Amino acid sequence: MALIDTHNPLLGPANLAGRIGSLFVVASRAASDWNETRATRKALSALTDRELDDVGLTRFDIERVARRGR
Repeated sequence: MALIDTHNPLLGPANLAGRIGSLFVVASRAASDWNETRATRKALSALTDRELDDVGLTRFDIERVARRGR
């Protein structure tokens, strides 16, 4: 997560623009991460149990793999 300096009075209105920009970046990353997790979960869920076993996974592993330990 980005660090935002809220104690620098010299930045004034530019600080607000920086915070809005940081908020946009954080929201964009969160949406991208969510979509990647969703796509991975969907792809793994579409595999048969045999196919999952071939790659060393079970149905119970899908969520963990999709989130990559987050």
